[in-house]
Amino acid sequence: MRALVIRHEHVTEPGLVGARLIERGYDLTTVTVVPEDRHHTPNVTHDFPGADEWDVIVSLGAPWSVYDEEAVGSWIGRELALLRKAHLLGVPVLGVCFGAQALATALGGSVEASPRPEIGWTEVDSDDHGLVPPGPWFQWHFDRCVLPPDAEEVARNAVCPQAFRMGRTLGVQFHPEIITAMVRGWIDLGGREQCRRQGVDPEGLLARSRAMEPQARDNARRLVDGFLDRVANNSR
Repeated sequence: MRALVIRHEHVTEPGLVGARLIERGYDLTTVTVVPEDRHHTPNVTHDFPGADEWDVIVSLGAPWSVYDEEAVGSWIGRELALLRKAHLLGVPVLGVCFGAQALATALGGSVEASPRPEIGWTEVDSDDHGLVPPGPWFQWHFDRCVLPPDAEEVARNAVCPQAFRMGRTLGVQFHPEIITAMVRGWIDLGGREQCRRQGVDPEGLLARSRAMEPQARDNARRLVDGFLDRVANNSR
């Protein structure tokens, strides 16, 4: 079984989500959209593979806004087309943070600035603990999804929708893939100042992330299993 992982920048990894997909028998192909030397000028040209080449597609997070096409460049339109085509073909898609926002946009919703950023470990109000455990989940976002009309909201908090499903598609605003090395990478790549502006201690965030590793791994396994066993099969 073949899984495409869309990695938008060089720090983010498939992490715990990728590890569980491998445990479930998937061969991962990871493509990086924006190379390291273009991180601050992400308007690169990138050609995505065809949607029909994969059994599962995962779109990961990114530090940019889906709606800021002037900054991001033409690749976002190509990714939206890929996600839309995958959905129409019935290829299961898991969107994470930016990836969930791209999914929402591709399927008839939109993205807007969040009323406040979320950085750190939070619990969510889930309607389906077997699919989306309440957490705690790692968050780092400044935008939020406006869900497509036909989407089912599965989880939420006071800030935004936290998970939605639509056919064989699942989008989550939080980061089930997170590992401590990624948190360190985001902090070192401009996140330290973002944390401080939001009253978050970067070193405290790292320490909490290390302490959360066992629970984060368990939550990620449960979410990926729910995605594969129920959403990908379009069942309850």
